[in-house]
Amino acid sequence: MKLVVGVIQDKDSHRLLTALTQAGFRATKLASTGGFLREGNTTLFVGVSDDQVEKAVGLIKSTCRAREQLVTPLSPMGGPADSYIPYPVEILVGGATVFVLDVERFEKF
Repeated sequence: MKLVVGVIQDKDSHRLLTALTQAGFRATKLASTGGFLREGNTTLFVGVSDDQVEKAVGLIKSTCRAREQLVTPLSPMGGPADSYIPYPVEILVGGATVFVLDVERFEKF
């Protein structure tokens, strides 16, 4: 048995949960916050048999997509902030970060 942990953008969570449920997977959803942009993410835990890992990861891959987003950089720490003029920068956000972990023991009560 494996535990698939997916960290995805909030914008993709409803679509992905629907796709996982329709494919017969059960998922636990946790709210999380990204460290870089400090924006809301969703972390999903999906317990799957070994032969279902690729199917679950494939659903995540096909549902969660990267997007371009404008962000304004923070002022530099320790430097002269009065001469710093922040300009919006376009970066790529989203997609998914997926971890597949071995499960030594599973119990459901």
